[in-house]
Amino acid sequence: MRAVPWFLLGGLVLAQICYPLTEGGVRAGLTVATVLIGVVLSVSHALLRRGPRAAVALVGTAMLGGFAVEAVGVATGFPFGTYDYSGQLGPKLLGVPLIIPLAWTWMAWPAWLAAGRVTRSRPVRIAVAAAGLAAWDLFLDPQMVAEGYWRWHDPVPALPGVPGIPIGNYLGWLGFAVVLMTALSAAAGRVASAPADSDAPMLALWLWTYFSSVLAHAVFLNLPGSAVWGGVLMGVAVLPLVWRLRAAASAPAEHATENSP
Repeated sequence: MRAVPWFLLGGLVLAQICYPLTEGGVRAGLTVATVLIGVVLSVSHALLRRGPRAAVALVGTAMLGGFAVEAVGVATGFPFGTYDYSGQLGPKLLGVPLIIPLAWTWMAWPAWLAAGRVTRSRPVRIAVAAAGLAAWDLFLDPQMVAEGYWRWHDPVPALPGVPGIPIGNYLGWLGFAVVLMTALSAAAGRVASAPADSDAPMLALWLWTYFSSVLAHAVFLNLPGSAVWGGVLMGVAVLPLVWRLRAAASAPAEHATENSP
């Protein structure tokens, strides 16, 4: 069973590598496939490595909460601005493609686990996880808008170099991400708080998502503005994890050197 998360991660990476090499309906299909693999990866990891409570907490906060806030957003324009979805991402409920809340479930779990490696403070962990998850939207929204999967009716003011998406959308996602991570922390309890060696596939997913998104937007998707904004702002949450992992990897080697004859 330990190989299952790595197998799913490999499938996800392959789908994302193929994405910029395709177009049209094939590209939309790969988008849906990536999200489906991702949500199975995150929920199964939560279940197998942290137990039923963690898995239920993840689904309840990210999937159901994500759908609720999207439904409100489509109906009222709050908190993301007035927008609507095309029909390219599959069936909808209350105007929301069912694949959308699955995407937030997929990424909320690695964001939470990665933040736990950066800090042991619960409030700081919530802030880091929320900031990382919301900053991921700096990659997601420009890419999806460019593909025509959704659009804003009044996309101003926008970030320089990233037209078509109002700044208020990102602020709305940051606010929801804070609520989501606070609820996930409370619902999952201690079982999902302590770092574990078995979190490696999810940390790899988090790092892959960041670095591959920067590369894809800068080189393959012709979206340099989102490459810069996402690279900088998501990097604030992701790069400290790289430093922590490197420090943890070097500590045993240094200890072994000190104790060698």
